[in-house]
Amino acid sequence: MENGKKTVGILTLGCKVNQYESEAIAEECTRLGMRVLSSDDVCDVYIVNTCTVTAEADRKSCQMIRQLRSRNPGAAVIVTGCTSQRDPVRIAGIPGVYAVVGNAKKLDSAALAASFDGVFPEKPVVSVSSPDSSGFEEMRLSSFPRTRAYIKIEDGCNNRCSYCAISGARGRVRSKDPDAVMAEVLSFCEKGCREIVLTGIETASYGKDSGGVRLGELLRRIDCAAKGYPLRIRLGSLDPTLFLGDFCEKTAGLSTLANHFHLSVQSGSSAVLASMRRPYNRKMLDEAIDRIQSAYPGVLLSADVIAGFPGETEEDLDRSVELIKSRPFIHVHVFPFSVRKGTAAAALPGQLPMEEKRRRASVLTAAAEEKAREILDGYTGRKLRVLFETFADGTASGHSDEFIEVRAPLAGFERGVFRTVKVLSNDGRICTGAADDEGESQ
Repeated sequence: MENGKKTVGILTLGCKVNQYESEAIAEECTRLGMRVLSSDDVCDVYIVNTCTVTAEADRKSCQMIRQLRSRNPGAAVIVTGCTSQRDPVRIAGIPGVYAVVGNAKKLDSAALAASFDGVFPEKPVVSVSSPDSSGFEEMRLSSFPRTRAYIKIEDGCNNRCSYCAISGARGRVRSKDPDAVMAEVLSFCEKGCREIVLTGIETASYGKDSGGVRLGELLRRIDCAAKGYPLRIRLGSLDPTLFLGDFCEKTAGLSTLANHFHLSVQSGSSAVLASMRRPYNRKMLDEAIDRIQSAYPGVLLSADVIAGFPGETEEDLDRSVELIKSRPFIHVHVFPFSVRKGTAAAALPGQLPMEEKRRRASVLTAAAEEKAREILDGYTGRKLRVLFETFADGTASGHSDEFIEVRAPLAGFERGVFRTVKVLSNDGRICTGAADDEGESQ
């Protein structure tokens, strides 16, 4: 207890959706009269929001549950998220776990924390149901802890990619009501937020379940409503097929949309993409990127790519390397293929040893680093609009509209101000420059 209030530490693992949901849980804990502290503190209750995107993510989730329990042996640990959804029996068997909550009603974690009175039940409370059973779990944040805020607009995924366990843990596509999204965006704008990331498990599928407002139209509405605010909108990871429809036509020229997209690419080889059960081939991927580059001049991209998928040949690897080098990828997140129990890819022939998967990941990473340096070298002497996020020792750090990380010396720092920065140099990852004297704020 702290000042008579029960203390709660919340640990978040995994994606931006989990970050948003954890912030919503924290606000609910505060509403219920608890004090939210860091998970590094000694607390009465810990809530762990887990991730199951890889086997390593599962392992880390279980490891962190045990670490928190050792921090305060009398504390209750409430576990929610994708690992608890997929394997509640395993999670319930970890000593100190008070309750296991699935993805359908994550906010119940706060009520369970409030109900803990120091007494553990004979068996942990297990509240795990189908994520599809209750539709979209309504959450709305009233505050944002950083310069950049996340808003979850969608949950679930209708794809059944052969390597992925997330669709089973999250259920089918469910979308947040567009009016509710708009209200949350405008609330953040009024409170001084200058960058909002609209995110979901399969963000590109927003509105697919309702047959109503789709992602492109939602962005148009936000752009119109946010006139007068210096707002920048980013999007979570996107399926490339989004750009094969009318998305570019609807969103090209929007003043609030950042000139950067993160694509869930996974591979540059049609053969590997087919084995992954991705809904596109290399020709479609190239067409999507062509459309992006045509609609958004100067756009930069980032991507997720899997290395060493079962059956991947050296030629397949070369296709991925060629894709990275030929397109404007400023960041590429490379993941060695992770065998996920219960997925189709786990049973595919041609499984590669981890050493070989790591070698291929290194090849892809080297190509990505070379491409990033090439792109950044091209910005020397140019000006970027940057929203600075942090400040230390006289230097501010932030990101441009194109998601280039930029640092510049400043005499003072004002959060939530866009500044124009002239790029002077880079180290292959970060640009250093000189900022103008006055920023754009409102």
